[in-house]
Amino acid sequence: MNPVYLVVGIGILVAAIVDIIWTTLWVDGGSGPVSGRLTTAVWKGLRIATGDRNRALSIAGPLILVLTLATWIGLIWIGWTIVFSSESLAVVNTRTGGPADWWGRFYYVAYTMFTDGNGDYTPVYGGDIWEVASAFTTASGMAFVTLGVSYVLTVLGAVSDKRSFASTVTGLGHRSEALVRTGWTGEDFEGLELTLETLASELSTLAEQHKSYPILHYYHSEQDDRASAVAVPIFDEALMLFRHAVPDEHSLDPATIENGRSSAQSYLETLDTAFIEPAPSVPRAPDLERLRDDGIPTVSDREFAEALAEVTDRRRRLLAVVEADAWEWPPVEE
Repeated sequence: MNPVYLVVGIGILVAAIVDIIWTTLWVDGGSGPVSGRLTTAVWKGLRIATGDRNRALSIAGPLILVLTLATWIGLIWIGWTIVFSSESLAVVNTRTGGPADWWGRFYYVAYTMFTDGNGDYTPVYGGDIWEVASAFTTASGMAFVTLGVSYVLTVLGAVSDKRSFASTVTGLGHRSEALVRTGWTGEDFEGLELTLETLASELSTLAEQHKSYPILHYYHSEQDDRASAVAVPIFDEALMLFRHAVPDEHSLDPATIENGRSSAQSYLETLDTAFIEPAPSVPRAPDLERLRDDGIPTVSDREFAEALAEVTDRRRRLLAVVEADAWEWPPVEE
């Protein structure tokens, strides 16, 4: 027996299984060490290779998801192949009676992982030991491939949720000022509170999905009106305007504002799992003149600037969300 092959094979299997469980079942764990680095490398590579073209970046999410699943299957496949190669007679060719070569063992593991084998190769040496190992090969293949496929389907459902949220927000306005102006009736913001409460609930769910499945950060939309990386900053900045720019007597219920900002904060906390750092600069401030043009009462520019200074770190994190998804702040002049 070759102990080096045995140790290396088991090590690869353990790494694959830990990464799969970490990524798919540990809700607060984010991506596993292998899939997390793969995700980041593919995304950065695509941005460099495509020059941040939206259409090209839109394949990033599906590509990363396929590569992640393929990596998990490949690691389990290779790990078991090396384990079965640690003993020369662990697998034999049933037609010749001789030991299987590397390709024969590779072929045997593939069939064993997904079926019960086809009879061309069989474990011999050590009797029950390699038969049990074959049974574990089948179990690991079926169990973890099924888990991986379930993960893929869950992620795709979450992608639909994030695009639905983005479409609703951008439908109200492509800038924070535009969203505020949309809700102004001429006297107050009656009717907007229910919409913002619904969006806050959806964003809270989206934040939990991003925490569980960091790969969602890399699902890039071709249109900015369906990109959550654009919608979240618009939503949070609009709430900031209601909180700091519009006088209390004309603004929304403070509970509605704080609930929405809390949901946005939960979303921002998921950036750590996606290796996204706060932007080094502070984004441009909303233009209060846009609100005043519609007759919306506002505080003075100086008072608003002082309020903005207190949320500098939060706004840098919002800018990081936009830039990490290859968009600009603000995304559209309106």
